[in-house]
Amino acid sequence: MQGRTKIRRRDTTEAVIGAITGTLARPQLLILGRHDQTGRLRAVGRTVPLRPDASRQVGEHLAAAGSAHPWTGVRFAASWGTREALDAVLVRPELVAEISADRAIDHAGVFRHPLRFQRLRLDASSDDVPRFGAGLAAC
Repeated sequence: MQGRTKIRRRDTTEAVIGAITGTLARPQLLILGRHDQTGRLRAVGRTVPLRPDASRQVGEHLAAAGSAHPWTGVRFAASWGTREALDAVLVRPELVAEISADRAIDHAGVFRHPLRFQRLRLDASSDDVPRFGAGLAAC
């Protein structure tokens, strides 16, 4: 019998916070995006539920989105392959989050597994975030 070991590799990268679940003061999940080559914000994944301290930290910096948010009218699936939608709150896509991500990325450039929030990058702007489709290679 031959034993096998499955190794998952996680790396850190950045993404723009474009929406949340929960409230502005106490977000539960972050829905993250990256700008494509034309400047359009494209969703790339969502986080696992935030820890209470991370939720408070992010909530201190969130602001509600205006009517011109690029994701207005977009529905986000609650989980892979389901029609159930998240109750998402759009936020100003200005905050940058450092995330830990599994290297698995689907054909559309979206992270296949939920992301882990590491910290806010208040020293970075959305222009510093890798472009949509760059995956982890640009980290």
